[in-house]
Amino acid sequence: MACVNRAVVGDNPAMDEHNQQGPRVRGESVGSSRQGRQAAVFWVVLFLGTATANVLAKAMIEARDGLPSQWMAATIDEFSSALVSLLLLVVLIRAASRWPLHTDTWRQRLAPYLLGAVAWWLLHVSAMVLLRKAAHAVLGSSYTFGGWPAQWFYEFFKDVQTYALLVSAVHALAWFGRRRQGEATLLAAPDVGPPVEPVERPQHFLVRKLGKEFLVATGDVEYAQAAGNYVNLRVRGHDYPLRITMAVLEARLDPALFLRSHRSWLVNRDQLRSIEPLDGGEALLHMADGAKVPCSRRQLPLLRQALAGG
Repeated sequence: MACVNRAVVGDNPAMDEHNQQGPRVRGESVGSSRQGRQAAVFWVVLFLGTATANVLAKAMIEARDGLPSQWMAATIDEFSSALVSLLLLVVLIRAASRWPLHTDTWRQRLAPYLLGAVAWWLLHVSAMVLLRKAAHAVLGSSYTFGGWPAQWFYEFFKDVQTYALLVSAVHALAWFGRRRQGEATLLAAPDVGPPVEPVERPQHFLVRKLGKEFLVATGDVEYAQAAGNYVNLRVRGHDYPLRITMAVLEARLDPALFLRSHRSWLVNRDQLRSIEPLDGGEALLHMADGAKVPCSRRQLPLLRQALAGG
């Protein structure tokens, strides 16, 4: 393995890497940012398209029944609700990613999700009403939401249905994304904590993708990145999420081959091509596939020591 240091800078191993923000990784960020943009476009088109359709439907009803046009009020009503829902959806997606509902976790997490429905209702109605009042004030008109409790509980039943559908949709899209992307599992299930020596080193990962299963040699894993409840394994240009903690994965893999570069990253030394020191003692690891993996100032001297020793 050819590894060339592009420069030498002073290191401070005492710096706690948990306080560092690692550099963005080109290979990883391109795919994830593209997927994020696609998801954002989908939700924006869905919500704003629905709001536009509702405005047109109200206008057609008014024209059919010979009623005076209230298109501006309808536009304010529909788009204020849609904009607030989109903002709340960002929080919901992050929460669902951090605390997903799985078959082994849904009982413990059901109560917080139910409380989330109440929070969605209160925040959605409050922000929606404020936006409507502000929009009507700009237009020189007034807005009255409705009396308590009838109007609020009417909105409650609507919002609970919307929230339940969105929670289901977010989890369904995440599941489909994992199916499309593929998901890896250890052939021998890991313990909940670091294993006791002697450690059984897995030689292969079982990868499931679109209903098919195939084996990936452990040595073919180029690097691994922690992502919430998963660790993404990079193999030949594809990321395969493995449901495991980084600490347990590191303990199961061969330490002579896989080196810790950051609290969220492991790299295969055979895939490492060069080290680029950065200001502040951190570094970028240039991988064989062109990706740039962050290396914290705490791990950099340990990484160099491991490379020099083997």
